[in-house]
Amino acid sequence: MDVTTDQKTTQPMAAWSAVFALSLCASTLVASEFMPVSLLTPIASGLHLTEGQAGQAISVSGLFAVLASLFISAATAGFDRRSLLLWLTGLMLVSGVIVAFAPNYPVFIAGRALVGITIGGFWSLSAATMIRLVPTTDVPRALAVLNGGNALATTIAAPLGSFLGQYIGWRGAFFCVVPVAALTFVWQFLTLPAMPSQARASVAVAFKVLRHPQVPYGMLAAALFFLGQFALFTYLRPFLETVTRVDVTTISALLLLMGVAGLIGTSIIGFVIRERLYMSLIIMPFAMALIAVAVTAFGSSPIAIAPLMFLWGFIGTAAPVGWWTWVSKALPNDAEAGGGLMVAVVQLAITTGAAGGGVLFDYSGYQSTFLFSAAILALSSSVILVGALRRKATADVRCAACGSASPAL
Repeated sequence: MDVTTDQKTTQPMAAWSAVFALSLCASTLVASEFMPVSLLTPIASGLHLTEGQAGQAISVSGLFAVLASLFISAATAGFDRRSLLLWLTGLMLVSGVIVAFAPNYPVFIAGRALVGITIGGFWSLSAATMIRLVPTTDVPRALAVLNGGNALATTIAAPLGSFLGQYIGWRGAFFCVVPVAALTFVWQFLTLPAMPSQARASVAVAFKVLRHPQVPYGMLAAALFFLGQFALFTYLRPFLETVTRVDVTTISALLLLMGVAGLIGTSIIGFVIRERLYMSLIIMPFAMALIAVAVTAFGSSPIAIAPLMFLWGFIGTAAPVGWWTWVSKALPNDAEAGGGLMVAVVQLAITTGAAGGGVLFDYSGYQSTFLFSAAILALSSSVILVGALRRKATADVRCAACGSASPAL
């Protein structure tokens, strides 16, 4: 892809302003996607649903994000990427209005479907957009800024949603996304340069990366990780209300604690995965499986639940950095196609986790949901361990032939 033309027409200050505009868009998207987690109980009450049915709001957005991530490049071939990003941001704004004023469940779900399309489209385009906005040497820093918006939203979305919902209702909390989305749209309109479509994309391209020996193990392990994570995370609020028995203010504080832990974890994880990527990907889901079991056993105690939520946020928010690093390492020459497939895998896993967890939560209680989460997370750890051992065995054979040392996990 020739990025020279784009970079020549984008002055450094304007380019970085566009990067920060996209970071704000990422923050708003993540807040929109996961706000239902902290508002599950009032949404269910307001629309006369069970908590499990309300949890499908995340499942629906995830499903449409999967479809968008797989098809958007092929469907919009020849469409200027600046215009496409602006359309997606406008769609996020419309979604916020629809959800905030939804008179019934079908309209509410329709609004969530629109935000899912934005999520899949935006994240599929994000890395390629950064490559075209800034010089090659600045791409890692630009991606760090983009993911910083993601981490910030993960930190504040749940506690802020819970706090706002207490005073202005769940509809008011969702409507707060609308003015931020409008600001994001204007900022992008003023700073994004024209970016003509250059990719010759098809849906099949993303799946071709599965031919690489280690990719199926990594993609499956990532899918299991996010499935297990969101089977539990989606239903934290009703669990904290009915089992831990804490009030809304305390729930907001616990969610904020989990978010702050995530920021700390995200800032540290880069130093760890630089030397021990595969070992980190093995340990993190296994540790979260143990935390899920501990939450099930000691969830009635607020004193016990606080440090467990801190650890869950610390690991769970940092782990995606590890998975995106794995994509760049496993597919150095196919990072864009691999990234598109990873977006689809992650969103499908989130959808399945939220949906499956909701069914279990409604019919079998929180114990079944959380132990299911623990089992799936442990399975994720096992799959990536097998992949890592096969990778090391292959490297040992090659290194024996050339006389060099084999890489560590």
